[in-house]
Amino acid sequence: MSEEPPFRPREKLLEKQKRFQSIQKHTYLKGPFDKVTSVAIPAALAATSIYLIARGIYNMSHGVGKKE
Repeated sequence: MSEEPPFRPREKLLEKQKRFQSIQKHTYLKGPFDKVTSVAIPAALAATSIYLIARGIYNMSHGVGKKE
């Protein structure tokens, strides 16, 4: 059985490990665009769902938007 070569050189791996271990942020916010994917997108989804729920409750309570 032959051993597979690594995908990335060991030196590069150690360099990236040191970089990520030295950052004092949360694990899921360490990349450059992680704030967009883990904060902005869920916040936008929550805001739109709250808006749609509130609009539905308003329409039901006032009888607006009924199909005849």
